[in-house]
Amino acid sequence: MLPIIDLSAPLAGDSTATAAVAREINAACLTHGFFYIRNHGVPDAIIDRTVEQAKLFFRQPIEEKLKAKVNMRHRGFNALGDALMYGAEKPDYKEFFSIGLELPEDDPDVLAGQALRGPNNWPPGKPDFRAALSAYYDALGTCGSVLLRCVALSLGVAPDFFVDKYRKRLQRTQIIYYPPQPPTLGDNQFGLAAHTDFGCITLLWQDDNGGLEVHDRAADTWIPAPPIPGTLVINVGDLLGRWTNDRYASTPHRVRNTSGRERFSIATFYDPDYTATVDPRMLGIPDAECHYEATSAGEHILGRIQRSFGYRKKTE
Repeated sequence: MLPIIDLSAPLAGDSTATAAVAREINAACLTHGFFYIRNHGVPDAIIDRTVEQAKLFFRQPIEEKLKAKVNMRHRGFNALGDALMYGAEKPDYKEFFSIGLELPEDDPDVLAGQALRGPNNWPPGKPDFRAALSAYYDALGTCGSVLLRCVALSLGVAPDFFVDKYRKRLQRTQIIYYPPQPPTLGDNQFGLAAHTDFGCITLLWQDDNGGLEVHDRAADTWIPAPPIPGTLVINVGDLLGRWTNDRYASTPHRVRNTSGRERFSIATFYDPDYTATVDPRMLGIPDAECHYEATSAGEHILGRIQRSFGYRKKTE
């Protein structure tokens, strides 16, 4: 069973109890790289409204969803077949809608052509959808910032280590729809094929259908990460693995929707500014022991997106 960590003390600003939370996070990241958080501060009402709007959106005819078809900023609707994880035999059996930090066209970074930046690609005539997803995005940003303070402490650096790297965060939130998966598609068809996440940390809400599986490195097997009411699932991404010089390894995971029902989840990839430098030396790793050269968060994430999503390959 993956650990469940209570985030109420960090949210309340209790420094003594937060140090204990940081130790729990360290232990979880050194083993599975996955854990649950409870008392995370995201109101149930915000989650419920987002799930309600997700169901209304994905149950529409495909021609309606395609009115907000994904653009080159990685915003909007992705249809079945748009995502092929590296090494997978088949595209993922899922649809999803992605949003990011809402920036106007005259924002300096947008004008400069910074990839993945700009306004969101909202479906026309759906103000409730936009309001629900925007509120969820903001709430998860707040939760992510508190969680990263604990991660910093777990790494033995100041709790505000990540703050100046997240001033204009490259956070992406996706509502994900897994249609009922016919058994005839075979064992090599996944809702989400085995992969590691691209960025720093991921915060995941999942419905009660189950299907998320995590690779147990020690036993070389897959273990379930079942839904637990009132929790979010947290995992280390590749960028944090790189930053920590593989102290916190990014763990493969996958989704099999064998429930016979629709499955919904909401994934938030809480990642730094596009230009934020990611370098193990920043955490005190000597040059001779560094596994990686310095990179920027944006270039790393963009490179992974380029390799995994068909809509980008078709237009390049």
